[in-house]
Amino acid sequence: MRGVTEAPRADDAPLLDDDAPLLDEDAPLLDELMPWSVAPLRFGRSWIVAPDARTLRIRWDRLVAAEGAEREALFRPSRARTQASAVGALPGQRTGTTRFAREAGPCPDPVRVAHGPFDEQWLLPDHRLIDTARPELWRVAGEPQLFAVEQGYVPGAAGPALLVTAALPEGRSPAGRPGRIRPLFRRPGGLEPNLAPGLLGFLGKRYGREVDARDWLAWTVAAALPSPAGCRVPLPADPEVWAAGVALGRELADVQLRGALSGTRPRLPGGRRPYVRAAVPARPAAMTYDSEAEALDVGGGLISPVPAEAWEYRVGGVRVLEQWFAHRTAPAEPGSLEAIGPAAWPQEWTSELLDLVTVLALLGSREPERARFAGRAVGREALRAAGVLPPPDRSRRPASVLDHQEEGPEGQFMLL
Repeated sequence: MRGVTEAPRADDAPLLDDDAPLLDEDAPLLDELMPWSVAPLRFGRSWIVAPDARTLRIRWDRLVAAEGAEREALFRPSRARTQASAVGALPGQRTGTTRFAREAGPCPDPVRVAHGPFDEQWLLPDHRLIDTARPELWRVAGEPQLFAVEQGYVPGAAGPALLVTAALPEGRSPAGRPGRIRPLFRRPGGLEPNLAPGLLGFLGKRYGREVDARDWLAWTVAAALPSPAGCRVPLPADPEVWAAGVALGRELADVQLRGALSGTRPRLPGGRRPYVRAAVPARPAAMTYDSEAEALDVGGGLISPVPAEAWEYRVGGVRVLEQWFAHRTAPAEPGSLEAIGPAAWPQEWTSELLDLVTVLALLGSREPERARFAGRAVGREALRAAGVLPPPDRSRRPASVLDHQEEGPEGQFMLL
């Protein structure tokens, strides 16, 4: 029986050949290798998303209890959605399909969404409330689906080019640049990888081992780099470099997914763990960081130790911790549904903040390892010769999903 050989650790992996050119325009784009992508969602009205589900239920009840002009103002109509809009239910969601002007029923169950990098919040999954919901994404969401969220390019900005989430992503980059959402699988249940036909076979032959869709995703997490044309994916010639990158990418993806792949929640090395040293006040106004004390000041509440890597971690050039805090403390227009929220800072938010500090510290500490995979050895020409590029047009379109019915406007069933 053949023995099992462990993949080399990223810090022990050989670098790409010294003679290999740096990443250039011949390195394949993620858009070529994961052809089906979807633009970010557009919620259209900020009151339909919140950090806690209870807030959404209160907002819903407030809206459906209102009448006339007050209800119209609270709804916040847009060009895409008014209370008279006729739309079908989102795939997989049991929500009303009558025009919202006649809605008087209970609040639909909120669902988790990735509202921003490392910021899972709750959304009212009602198609009548969302300007652009991207139903094709809802159709393939759910285990074991993962979404690769390509970040919008910002020249000179620090941070990863690609993030991974299991929650349905909004897909917008922190700096306001458009990104792309790329499901790992084209069909529900983890069927039909969203990869250029022939890519997995090409990689398996080159590296002398079976390569599956999750291996590919792990490599992109470790190696993908931003460029003005979109995310680029350098491919190594050395099988050991590939194995090291996949191993690192699996670990990074597991951290981003809060341990969902390994079954173990991320922890800082050496037994370190961020603690609340002073309680966060009811309404914290600002967040600051003391690098010498490794302490995060949240309106007078103190959390430590907070490694510098967590505070400095950025996506699209924007500090993740600062944006996370802003999403929970930004002032809202008085009298609006957005102004309805917790009366005081919930304990759950502090727990989420502690977890986020750990996640960002772990990712930030391993950024130097990702830099080892920034060279290029396999360019577009080899992929063209193997018939992998260009991908066929059909691979850029959503797959047909015909195994279920979806309710259309006013209770009619839709034909897919």
